[in-house]
Amino acid sequence: MNVDFNKSPDGLVPAIIQDVDSNKVLMLGYMNTAALNKTLETKLVTFFSRTKQRLWTKGEESGNVLSLIDIKLDCDSDALLVKATPKGPTCHKGTDTCWNEDNDTSYGFISKLEDIIASRIENANSEKSYVASLFAKGINKVAQKVGEEAVEVVIEAKDNNDQLFLEESADLLFHYLMLLQAKGFKLNDVVNILKERNK
Repeated sequence: MNVDFNKSPDGLVPAIIQDVDSNKVLMLGYMNTAALNKTLETKLVTFFSRTKQRLWTKGEESGNVLSLIDIKLDCDSDALLVKATPKGPTCHKGTDTCWNEDNDTSYGFISKLEDIIASRIENANSEKSYVASLFAKGINKVAQKVGEEAVEVVIEAKDNNDQLFLEESADLLFHYLMLLQAKGFKLNDVVNILKERNK
């Protein structure tokens, strides 16, 4: 990795730390050649502390280390993207990130859809919605709907109409997200099981 440490008068380059699983940015630190080498050798993210003027391994006092997974160099060779697995909170103030954000895994629009489903369930009496009306019929009806949509996906998979297959797949996913919430879970609970199986 040809990092251009000479672009900065102090020989430091910014290192953006990102959780490898959630993709949340956890913190920003600075590395010099020695910090980068130590990070690569120990597999624990190490910085050059500008205040202490020495190498500093994240978590050396608190135990909240960052285990190195991968490092990428940017297009100008003067910034690093460090993917890591945090052990405990990353910020010295005790928060998950230095931006006071929870380090929750987000699945983009799928997570937004989960929030919409939760909101419709919570406000079932104040608004008319498909989600609220299906939930009002009980978990058996929600589960039955998942089964119906699964059968429709199988039927469309055997056909040649890709658009219908995708539409039925969307219906299945939507109703599956509803069923998960009916059981008190979210998609991340299923993903965590898949991660465990992948070890």
